[in-house]
Amino acid sequence: MRAVQTPLAFIAQRWTPSPKTLRRAALSAVVMSVVIIVTGGAVRLTGSGLGCDTWPKCTDDSLFTTPEQGIHGLIEFGNRMLTYVLSAAVGWTIIAARSMKPRRRGLSRLAWSQFWIVMGNAVLGGITVLAGLNPWTVAGHFLLANGLLTVAVVTWQRAREGDGRPRVRVPKPVRQLSWAIVAASVALIVLGTAVTGSGKHAGDSSEVPRMPWHWADVAHIHAAAAWAVCALAVAIWLGLRVVDAPDDIRARARDLLLVLLAQGGIGYLQYFTGVPEVLVAAHMLGSALMWVAVLRLALSLREREVTAPGIPSHAEPTPAVRA
Repeated sequence: MRAVQTPLAFIAQRWTPSPKTLRRAALSAVVMSVVIIVTGGAVRLTGSGLGCDTWPKCTDDSLFTTPEQGIHGLIEFGNRMLTYVLSAAVGWTIIAARSMKPRRRGLSRLAWSQFWIVMGNAVLGGITVLAGLNPWTVAGHFLLANGLLTVAVVTWQRAREGDGRPRVRVPKPVRQLSWAIVAASVALIVLGTAVTGSGKHAGDSSEVPRMPWHWADVAHIHAAAAWAVCALAVAIWLGLRVVDAPDDIRARARDLLLVLLAQGGIGYLQYFTGVPEVLVAAHMLGSALMWVAVLRLALSLREREVTAPGIPSHAEPTPAVRA
C-alpha cells in the first residue's frame, strides 16, 4: 500500500527553491512580524482595541465589522486580517525551508515554530479582547509578538548560513558583552510594556484597568535601562575595533548604535511632549528595529560552514577564534 504524501512533501518533491528565494521568504516573515507589532500599536493608540467587541467574531452576530462599529471597528478588524498576511509569509517560509535540497530539518523546525507562535498569539489577542484590554494580557500579547520577531530573525539568519557546526568569529569577552546587550534589551522591552500598561493610551475610550503604578515612575526606570543598553552598545563597538573584528560585525554594531540614538531621541521627545500618539507609534517601530539590530549583532558573532551543495553561507568562512 502506497503511503499518502503530505502537501509539503508533495511540493518539496517537485520544487527546489533557490537560496535567494529561501532568504526572501524568511525576510518576508521578519518584515511582517515588525508590521504586526506596529499595527497592533496603532489599534491601541487610536482607541480601537475593542472596535470588535468579541472574539473570534467581530460582534456576537457577525464575523466581520459592521457599520455601527465605525472607524474603530475597521481598524481592529483590519489588524485581525493582517494576521492572515503574516501567516502567509510564515507559510511561505515553511514551504521554502521544507523544499530545500538537501533537507534542512533545523531550518524547518524554526519556520514551523513561527507558525505556532502566530497561532498562540492570535488566541492571546482574542483573550485580550474578551478580558476588556486587561493591561497584563496586552503586555503578554506584545511580548509574544516580539518572540515571533526573534524566531523570524534567527530563521532569516540561518537561511543565510550552512548547517555545519557554529564557529566563533570574535573572542569570548566580546561574545559575553553581546549577550549582556541581549539581556539588557529584553529588560528594556519588558519595562516598556510596564510604561504602556500604566499610561494613558489604554486602547479604548471606556474605563480600562491600568497597571498599579504611575507611568512616569516606570518611564524613569525604562530610561535607565535604555542608557545601560547604549553603554553596552558603545562598549562592544569599541571592543570590536580593538580585536579587529570582521567588517560586517562592526557594521552591525554601528547600525545598533544608530538605531539606539534615534530610539532614545524619540523616547525623550514623547516623554516631554505628553506622549502623543504619533511619537508612541514611532517608538514602537524603533523598539522592533532595535531588537532586530541586537539579534543580528549577536548572531553575526558566529558562523556555520557550508557542508553540502545548495546551502548558502552569508560570508566566506573565516578562521575560528580561540575562545
